[in-house]
Amino acid sequence: MLYRALGRTGLKVSQLGFGAMRLPMIGEAQAAKVNRELAIPMIHRAMELGVTYFDTAVGYCNSDSQCALGDALSGGRREKIVLSTKNHYYGESEKEWWSNLETSLKRLQTSWIDIYNHHGINRNSYKVNVKPRVSLWMQKAKSQGLIRHICTSFHDNNEGLIEIIDSDYVDVITVQYNMLDRQLEAGISHAAKKGVGVVVMGPVGGGRLGATSEAFANVIPNVQRVPELAMRFVLANPDVSVALSGMSTMQHVEENAQVASDPVPLNAEHQQLIKEHLDKLQKMAGLYCTGCNYCRPCPQAVDIPGVFQRYNMAKVYGLWQHARESYAGLMGQKKSADLCAQCGECEPKCPQHLAIREQLEEAHAALTAQP
Repeated sequence: MLYRALGRTGLKVSQLGFGAMRLPMIGEAQAAKVNRELAIPMIHRAMELGVTYFDTAVGYCNSDSQCALGDALSGGRREKIVLSTKNHYYGESEKEWWSNLETSLKRLQTSWIDIYNHHGINRNSYKVNVKPRVSLWMQKAKSQGLIRHICTSFHDNNEGLIEIIDSDYVDVITVQYNMLDRQLEAGISHAAKKGVGVVVMGPVGGGRLGATSEAFANVIPNVQRVPELAMRFVLANPDVSVALSGMSTMQHVEENAQVASDPVPLNAEHQQLIKEHLDKLQKMAGLYCTGCNYCRPCPQAVDIPGVFQRYNMAKVYGLWQHARESYAGLMGQKKSADLCAQCGECEPKCPQHLAIREQLEEAHAALTAQP
């Protein structure tokens, strides 16, 4: 395993992080719990392979992730790892915020948390909730030794990310970054220059890059599997401290650890080849739908950009399995293309002059076809 500095924290962590949000489950629906017979050996094996960064949150795995991780880290293992979790509360009640922290400490069977995150903030929630109020509770918890580093997971644009980084409030940021989503590259670079650790969530695109795809085959020599290519792409960025992978099987643990133990994940030539390939695919996607949303609202509530986004994922990027599964979810929400009434109201609004009605039919047929 290879290790990197986690910004200015003084911590050195494994460049592969274990995301405990997709642990194997047992049981049905809301009664499902983490299958400890499978999950705990996975966590122990990850530690044997050198993984030292583990991330969880209050609500992961039907609110059982923290408990399962706490069980796995008992018996002296807690002291060997860097533990990250999150607090999702942004309301007015300081008591409720503290209750989340105390619950996490109890579930994780620990007296301190190394990396404590505001869960999923954006620029507005930082300004309105965190900066004037919730940050005070965070700082109090730090002064009491209950948390060691104030951090945040973030979902917004570069402008908002850079503003938070420049406040010098957080030591680590957790952001989305992968081959399909490179919009925060500038913010990631800025964070590294400012000494803020960068943890990447979704290096495999939330599972989108976990399947086979002809569009990504043979992009670089000797890497045929898309998940491996995706992980290598993220780890090739020197501004990234940790690539956080949500692992649900022992095979995921073994394969990810093998990739993260390679001292040269991608050379400069390979990185350039991938970026050129991604740029080409992005241009192809732009020929169909750019997601401008001008076609909205649809009188039948069809999510036109959503349909085309899934169709692009399949047609351009070759990720048919994920696209079909995601489209099935859209059908369940009554927003799919088959509900189009052929009124044509959307087409005059499209700046690309797409034949929306015709393409909706094409997309629905392709995304519901048996593979």
